[in-house]
Amino acid sequence: MTRILPSLTGAPRTIVLGAVLTVLAVGGTFLLDPFRNFQLATIAATFCAAAGLTLLIGHSGQLSLGHAALMATGGYGYALAANALTAAGVEGVPRFAIGLAVAVAVAGAMGWMLGLAAARLRGPYLAGVTLALVIAVPAVTAVFSGVFRGDQGLQIPFDGVPGALRTLIALEQWQAWVAVAVAGVTVTTLCVLARGPLGLRMRAVRDDETAARLSGVRAGRVKVTAFTASSAAAGAGGAVLCFVTQSVSPGAYTLAFSLLLVVAVVVGGLGSIGGAAVGSALIVLLPWAITTAIDALGLPAEVEQRLSGNVPVLVFGALLIAVMLAWPGGLASIRRRRRTPAAPASLPPASEPEPPGGRSGTPASSPPVLQHTHP
Repeated sequence: MTRILPSLTGAPRTIVLGAVLTVLAVGGTFLLDPFRNFQLATIAATFCAAAGLTLLIGHSGQLSLGHAALMATGGYGYALAANALTAAGVEGVPRFAIGLAVAVAVAGAMGWMLGLAAARLRGPYLAGVTLALVIAVPAVTAVFSGVFRGDQGLQIPFDGVPGALRTLIALEQWQAWVAVAVAGVTVTTLCVLARGPLGLRMRAVRDDETAARLSGVRAGRVKVTAFTASSAAAGAGGAVLCFVTQSVSPGAYTLAFSLLLVVAVVVGGLGSIGGAAVGSALIVLLPWAITTAIDALGLPAEVEQRLSGNVPVLVFGALLIAVMLAWPGGLASIRRRRRTPAAPASLPPASEPEPPGGRSGTPASSPPVLQHTHP
């Protein structure tokens, strides 16, 4: 695909390639049944958060264990905005667009505040702050149950297919279109940031913060910007997931899901957007495949429930260990290895010509040494 646009470089090339891939994904929805389109929409929502986490961990070197909380922030922001707009008489695509903007803004603001903490913390201390954030989500919804409805969560108005498309596509396909479009814009924006000057500064801070500061890079500002962009992407994913499921609740954004996002990024490959896409697909499809296989065994209901809840976690753990042992750089490193040319075989050093006097190295004839004789 990169040979199709040889004259484009930099951001224009990234934008055009992102648009082409988005159009191809939208066209692929015609080949899928409604359930597969629903899965595609869920993968696209997860991809937004995983791509943002890839930017944060892989490029800026900051660890976040609370990206599920940022997705929840976007989901609740979208739900509250959608309900308020419905009460004001705004429906359809305008309601979704405004709700999405609110979700991205709220999640981005949350990420900005986390970035301020990241500018002063690092390592396990920063991970602890983000971990506390995801743990606090159920408590916040319980304390402010009048706004967030506690464990039950919020329901949003039904978003059907626009009138001009109702005779062409089903609801699930429309949801897949919306999810893929949002993911395309979000991920393309992240790629432009990662491949531009900001990406260079982030990688400089990641590799050696002290050297980056001495080179004139404002490390604190870079960290805040990285957290803000990553959180905004997670908020977009949360809004899309709320749009697809028509609801948002704290039970969907648990610590386990937050850790799965990190596993998806690590398994796919740190710093690889394509690896984040593969990891997002694994998060959605692997539990479904395992549950389907368990149901086919015909086990008692209690046993099926226990296996369905625990086996996917075990498989994810085993997959993480296996990938780290086989490909420490994640699945994306497989492609990098294939693209890297093999080093040429080392040749033996050329033999030097034999000296005139033989292998002993003594010259055959040497000029006479002039000695001064005393009279």
